[in-house]
Amino acid sequence: MWVGISAAGIFMTEDGGETWETKNSGVRADFLPDPYPEFGQCPHKLLSHPAKPDTLYQQNHCGVFRTDDGGDNWKDITDGLPSRFGFVLGLHSQDPDTIYVMPEDQSTKDQPGGGIRYVPNAKMIVYRSRNGGDDWEPLTNGLPQQNAFIHSMREGMATNDMDPCGIYIGTSTGQVFYSRDDGDNWELLVQYLPPINSLEIGIAK
Repeated sequence: MWVGISAAGIFMTEDGGETWETKNSGVRADFLPDPYPEFGQCPHKLLSHPAKPDTLYQQNHCGVFRTDDGGDNWKDITDGLPSRFGFVLGLHSQDPDTIYVMPEDQSTKDQPGGGIRYVPNAKMIVYRSRNGGDDWEPLTNGLPQQNAFIHSMREGMATNDMDPCGIYIGTSTGQVFYSRDDGDNWELLVQYLPPINSLEIGIAK
């Protein structure tokens, strides 16, 4: 079992929680004197796919990362995104190499993340990678591209187990956006709700 703790890092147990190991090698912590400490990183979301259980992804305060060896070593896969900072992360239900993130704010050397809690340039863009984060493509069709002061919390993105995969995003301004075709096209499902901190998807049969 792996656990991600904000401002602490990723930890793993192989004996039901009796003992724990730190699993943060290669993960940045730009806000600390040592940017690569043993622990003290700030994971915002941690996910694994049942088809590849040793491959995990995390959206961290300081980037998006992937491990292919159960957390022993992490690879920074942020290149191609407009910001290292973000909260939400989603996995495609059918393809363990397809992931989704929604970056927030424009990180700089002096402000490494978290200073502005809305999408860069007030344009809502979900980024999809079909190869485990090696390349990213922006998804905008149906998403607001001006005056989108939109923020989503850690549990604000969810995917269903349909094929094609459905992706859902809840915002702190009470909106739910969703895609029914792997993220190619988006629609506004509902708005004017209270702030949405957590989103889960269930399929009625």
